[in-house]
Amino acid sequence: MKILILGGTAEARQLANRLVGMGHDVITSLAGRTQDPILPAGGLRMGKFGGIPGLAAYLRAAGIERLVDATHPYAGQISINAVAAAQAADVKLVRYMRPAWEQQIGDDWVAVETAAEAADALPHNADVLLTTGHTGLEHFLERDDCHFVVRTIEAPAMELPRHASLLQTRPPYNLIDEMALMEREGITHLVTKNSGGGQTDAKLEAARRLGVKVFMIARPAYGPAHEVDSVEGAIEALALDA
Repeated sequence: MKILILGGTAEARQLANRLVGMGHDVITSLAGRTQDPILPAGGLRMGKFGGIPGLAAYLRAAGIERLVDATHPYAGQISINAVAAAQAADVKLVRYMRPAWEQQIGDDWVAVETAAEAADALPHNADVLLTTGHTGLEHFLERDDCHFVVRTIEAPAMELPRHASLLQTRPPYNLIDEMALMEREGITHLVTKNSGGGQTDAKLEAARRLGVKVFMIARPAYGPAHEVDSVEGAIEALALDA
């Protein structure tokens, strides 16, 4: 079976490696945002497709039989495009979506819909660990009455103002280090997206133990697809109607 994986996550790599090992012809597409990414087994395609028409044309031209959306839960437009392109090219779509984090006893969470809403809700003089990536960063940096530790894998294109500092690291993170970071920086608030998964959830446990308030940005809504929450589930779903 010839499979295109829209990747960029650890689970996408795991799925590609498994499928290649099973003898499938797998191509993983990466948006190219991360320099020096960890590469999966199989073929590789870098860059954008050119919207829904471009992705649908690629699916047809490459003879793709299955499309897997295993992008980040907040990847946005590509996940929306995948639904329409799969329908246009008559290709089965499987969406891998990590289970969302759920609030635990002792958590102090505030649910917000957008980065702009989170930025507006921060109190005056907040010391914030910001782990939301590049999208919407400008909303937070406008709050010059707060201090931000901006943690990203890649440095943002914009220059950070004096009230923000960059912490450029790559997950996974552990509880001891997350607690040390929050204590060292005097963090009072954590702003994050509900990405799910185990590589970055230590920050939530650290916030719980240290009494740090969490602003949790909700996941976007995508169109209909056969959705699974595990690599095994994705493999099973890909075999449907084979």
